[in-house]
Amino acid sequence: MKHVTILIPQGTTSLSNIEGTYQIFNEVNSFMAMMGKPPLFEIHLAGGSAEASQRNGLFTIKPHLNVKDIAKTDLVIIPAVHGDQQKVIESNAELLPWIVEQYKGGAELACFCLGAFFLAATGLLKGKQCATHWHLAHQFRAMYPDVNLVDDKIMTEDDGIYSSGGAYSYLNLVVYLIEKYAGRDVAVLTAKTFMIDIDRSSQSPFMIFQGQKMHEDEQIKKAQEYIEHNFAAKITVDGLADMLALGRRNLERRFKKATSNTVVEYIQRVKIEAAKKGFETSRKNINEVMYEVGYTDTKAFRTIFRKVTGLSPIAYRNKYNKEAVMHQAS
Repeated sequence: MKHVTILIPQGTTSLSNIEGTYQIFNEVNSFMAMMGKPPLFEIHLAGGSAEASQRNGLFTIKPHLNVKDIAKTDLVIIPAVHGDQQKVIESNAELLPWIVEQYKGGAELACFCLGAFFLAATGLLKGKQCATHWHLAHQFRAMYPDVNLVDDKIMTEDDGIYSSGGAYSYLNLVVYLIEKYAGRDVAVLTAKTFMIDIDRSSQSPFMIFQGQKMHEDEQIKKAQEYIEHNFAAKITVDGLADMLALGRRNLERRFKKATSNTVVEYIQRVKIEAAKKGFETSRKNINEVMYEVGYTDTKAFRTIFRKVTGLSPIAYRNKYNKEAVMHQAS
């Protein structure tokens, strides 16, 4: 039997992460009983205090146990905690050494969404892959530059440490863990019972590109603003460098440091974000949107669009603009 510990940190924790995981793992035990097999999971909610107040006191979670009473567990689940992540870490500092101790003792670790910030504070993610909510990817990189953040992934697995991307993508990681522990047939049954889209691997279709401007390099901010206001024009790295009176190599180095993107990547992301909005809000066809954002090569546009979003332009439009699909069909 696998001993699963779902952490209940202090702060505004994701109730869906906690209750959803608890319910799904318990349901797997019910599946096992129907198959005439013993339960697979022993699940406990554990925190550093007797209870944790949620949503300004609207909800209260009462853990089964204090983490100090758990000498050994097999899997630690770290839910998302909303708010100032540095304060979250400070108010739950007593949980960090316990997590490290469990990992060193053979436990696997899984963090959901913003839970990656808390797990990274243990130091166990150094040099490892990790996912988190795409919206806070820049903040995560600033706080933990030694972690390999892959912000387009739904989930990651690296040396017994698992992470999931934004919000409800934790469900995909839960199903993945069930497949690992109980087999593919039980994972498929779980996915069907809870209507979870199994084997989804990317959160790219849901990402909204917002250029990182939380830095102090004013010339790079000017370059970003110029790109964002002139993306349909032909913008070159050399042209930007001349405009800012910077050397090309100096511009590229400072741009990458400030934004986590190369200049070319930034231009592409701005163009594709504009294209996404065009597909979401208008009835224009693929070529019309492509030309509006400054692309003339259909193959190049489709390739870059798929690279950024994980979908073809047509698939993206069909996913997010039913009106345009119906209009085309009529």
